[in-house]
Amino acid sequence: RRILVPTRGMEHDERAVELACRLGQEQKSEIVVTYVLEIPLTLSLSTPLPEEEEKAAAALDRSLEIVKLHNLEGMSQLVRDREAARGILRAAQDLDVDLVVVGLNPARSHYADPLGRTTETLLRRASFEVIVDKHPALSAA
Repeated sequence: RRILVPTRGMEHDERAVELACRLGQEQKSEIVVTYVLEIPLTLSLSTPLPEEEEKAAAALDRSLEIVKLHNLEGMSQLVRDREAARGILRAAQDLDVDLVVVGLNPARSHYADPLGRTTETLLRRASFEVIVDKHPALSAA
């Protein structure tokens, strides 16, 4: 089994990595952490973005540390795409994942659209299982 977790380096993303590790522990699943670097239409997909790439590398490294703490196999990848959801869907299909675990951003809970565009697109278009992780302490907000 292979589990993909998209990350942007936020606390809720790291919690999603933790959940993916717990879910994959018994089956010794491989955990794939993916950072989608959203490239504006005004730039080529291959345009170097050193600051963003550095931020992505740090987020991926932190996520892989969580995977290692659980003694699971992990891999990281940086995906460049115009939209986060499309990049996640493509990565999941290319890697033939069984499950995607997405952390829910607690800051979005106050909006009319608490899931956000990326998570909603994943839920609508995914051909694999998607789990959305919302921290219990956030439900009282």
